[in-house]
Formats: sequence, structure tokens, C-alpha cells
Amino acid sequence: MGDVAKGAKIFKTKCAQCHVVEKGAAHKQGPNLNGLFGRQTGQAAGYAYSAANVSKGITWGEDTLFEYLLAPKKYIPGTKMVFAGIKKENERRDLIAYLKESCA
Repeated sequence: MGDVAKGAKIFKTKCAQCHVVEKGAAHKQGPNLNGLFGRQTGQAAGYAYSAANVSKGITWGEDTLFEYLLAPKKYIPGTKMVFAGIKKENERRDLIAYLKESCA
């Protein structure tokens, strides 16, 4: 399990430009991540996903996010997400720990 406080800093510097985690908050360039865990790709209501994201058909969990965050465009070819990824395993674990706490 990662460090939630470190994950919050990673979210702020690498994710918050395009995403929010607060329930009911409007989508930004990327979808609101609230309720992410247990949801299938491309299913946040009111967000216009790429066809690739909608058709990927995986359910978001720690394992799928860990792999996705390494290289989003490799995991879902054709995704609109322009983020290159997070190479360091500990940073991905920290970010996932933060997301698990803040998106529930």
C-alpha cells in the first residue's frame, strides 16, 4: 500500500490540471475520478470518452490502475489522455492510495 500524503502531492502536480476527485464536481479536460474504483473504463456520466476507452472494458482497481498509470497510451491505445505516465512504482502506489481514499 502506498502513502496517501505523498499520493496527494503527486495528484496535485501530475493529475489535478485535468482531473478532480470531489463527488459532484464538474469534469475538466479529463473526467471526474470520484467513484473510479469498481467502474468500467469510459463510464463516468457526462464525459465524452474516446471510443478506445469505452471499448477497453476493464474495471478499474488497484492492479489495472497500476498498469495503466505506467503508460496510459500503451494500456489503452487511442485514449485521449495525453499524460505520458509514471515510471516509478512507488509513486504509482502512492497515487493509487490517495485515489482510493479520495474517490470513494
